[in-house]
Amino acid sequence: MEVDAIVNAANARLAGGGGVDGAIHAAGGPEIMAECRELGGCRPGDAVATTAGRLPARWVIHTVGPVWTDAEAEQHRATLASAYRRSLELAEELGARSVAFPNISTGVYRFPKPLAAEIAVATVRDATDSGSAIDRVLFVCFDDENEALYRALV
Repeated sequence: MEVDAIVNAANARLAGGGGVDGAIHAAGGPEIMAECRELGGCRPGDAVATTAGRLPARWVIHTVGPVWTDAEAEQHRATLASAYRRSLELAEELGARSVAFPNISTGVYRFPKPLAAEIAVATVRDATDSGSAIDRVLFVCFDDENEALYRALV
């Protein structure tokens, strides 16, 4: 995506992986992983940034979403909202005006897609409606199901 910041749905060790994380590292090149190693990890609900390597963006914001379990649903909701909020806060600190988000935690982390979409859209709306310098947010959907959910909410 040609935006200032691309958000990466990362794991807590910032060790790369599959899905969006693997695609970003593969396309961005080894510089991103080298910077991730220096950062030493990221807690669920938080975010850290690296340069974007060969990607057509200035930064990659790595955020860690929750791994869904029914037993901790309320905590997972709060953690997912925090991942979106912290990503936007960090993007603004970096000077980004445009940000692209994936569907955080809805893949192997099993967060229910409809609930994740509601949290993502509401959190981004709240953050950008309160005087944010970020003027363009894109939700980049991995599959048709997520795309339909986001289209219904935005």
